[in-house]
Amino acid sequence: MCETCEQETRKAKDLTRRKALALGLGLVAAGAAPARTRAASDAPPPKPENVVSPDEALNRLMEGNARYVSGVTKRQDFVTERQALVGGQNPYAGVLSCADSRIGPEFAFDTGRGDIFVCRVAGNFVDADNLASFEYAVGELNTPLIIVLGHESCGAVKATISSVEKHVTLPGHLPALVEAIAPAVEAVKSAPGDLLMNVTRENVRRNVGALTSATPILAAATGEGGLKIVGGVYRQQTGQVELLG
Repeated sequence: MCETCEQETRKAKDLTRRKALALGLGLVAAGAAPARTRAASDAPPPKPENVVSPDEALNRLMEGNARYVSGVTKRQDFVTERQALVGGQNPYAGVLSCADSRIGPEFAFDTGRGDIFVCRVAGNFVDADNLASFEYAVGELNTPLIIVLGHESCGAVKATISSVEKHVTLPGHLPALVEAIAPAVEAVKSAPGDLLMNVTRENVRRNVGALTSATPILAAATGEGGLKIVGGVYRQQTGQVELLG
């Protein structure tokens, strides 16, 4: 290769490296920015009543659960809500719930459309997909609260306990559930009390921790006080949600 060609090649490589560095720094800066400073527009939120603090959001959830437990729930005006939500959403809470058909977060907290942002997976554990979903809810929709909601008699937790105790590999893709929940089993397998409930609670706590420490978006939002992440267990017989300390 001639000297001129070598010089041109070096210039091209240097330019490519500079562009890559600039792009990388831009992405880091964007990722490190406070999660809740971006606004899609100056338009009023679809549901102004959903613009609340984290503590107000939690109180509202638990008040809704109390109505659900008592059997006296609000009448939902779905027609009006549909029109209000055509242009967007601003849920006041996110819920990471088990996929169990007996657990309906919208019912359990007596909420309307556009009120809660729900991700469901058997065993209510954090994975890349629902983490990204909650990052969207917090970073773009300004959701101030996330609750990880476990429940009594969870089939995914039962299956994991059985798999761990009997050293049995479950069929299909079920081992992925076992892998996610097994650390909770190992953590409390020697603790006194009911093993199933102990694992259920421990699994909730661990996933609250996983969300709270998830960088850059959720960790930044919790650190700034704009987001609260809590855990709870749904009681099958009463419908009551027991918050975990």
